[in-house]
Order: sequence, then C-alpha cells, then structure tokens
Amino acid sequence: MTRINVTVDGVKYSDEVEPRTLLVHYLRETLGKVGTVVGCDTSNCGACTVHLDGRSVKSCNVLAVQADGHEVTTIEGIGSGGELHPMQKAFHENHALQCGFCTPGMIMQAIDLLKDNPDPSEHEIREGLEGNLCRCTGYHNIVKAVAAAAKAGE
Repeated sequence: MTRINVTVDGVKYSDEVEPRTLLVHYLRETLGKVGTVVGCDTSNCGACTVHLDGRSVKSCNVLAVQADGHEVTTIEGIGSGGELHPMQKAFHENHALQCGFCTPGMIMQAIDLLKDNPDPSEHEIREGLEGNLCRCTGYHNIVKAVAAAAKAGE
C-alpha cells in the first residue's frame, strides 16, 4: 500500500491505496465521486474525464499514486453554491445529452477546451472533443452547447 495526499473538489484526502489502483476507481470507490463514469477502461471513450491540476485527463489512464500531491476536479466539483457550472447549464439548455453516460466526461473536456480556446469554431469544438465518445446524440447539440457556453463567457 502507498499513502497518497490529494485534493479532490477542494477537499484534502490522505489515503492508503494499492499502487496499481486507477484514479477513476479511487474517486468512485474510495471517495464516492460516482459522477466520474467508468466507460471502457481503455481510455477510448472519455467518460471518466476529470481535471488534474486544471487539465483534462482520462482517469482510467492515470494511477491514483500519480495524483499524489495534486488537485483533482470531478464533475461534482465544478458547480458552486448549489449552482450549475455554466457548461452544465449550456448542456441542459441545448439538450446536449440523451442517456447522460458520456455527459460528465464531455463537460469536463469542454471546460478544458474553452480554457485553451475561448472562442472556438464548430470544427475546433468537434476536434477538441474528439477523444470523448457519445453513442446517443450525434454530437450536434453537444457542439451547440459548447458554443453557447463560449458565447456566454464560460
């Protein structure tokens, strides 16, 4: 076992973990952050996307020990004061989800995308979300939501 110290959604945690524990499993099973979804376990779908020190990562591709001393933000940690994050609002208002399985990872990736490019074109949005898969929507409303969040100054 290895002790890790990590800040998740603004709260500091110190836990013993198996060195091979994936960050997604640590978040879900140890901390109860079940908004971070286990999709494929192969880093193909992006459903498990979280922010590690402010940058999006697929948490099924990161070991929990690699997060030691770092800050992780999950979908549960992006809103404030009981309010939805502007990207969450944009997804809701633009009907950018159907089953919702991909939505947490998609939102986390979209937030990171706008951090790098606050005024992306439709092509740049599609390219920026390329590593996150949705099997339901066809992406049209997801792209609309990200564009709406960008216009709102997300």
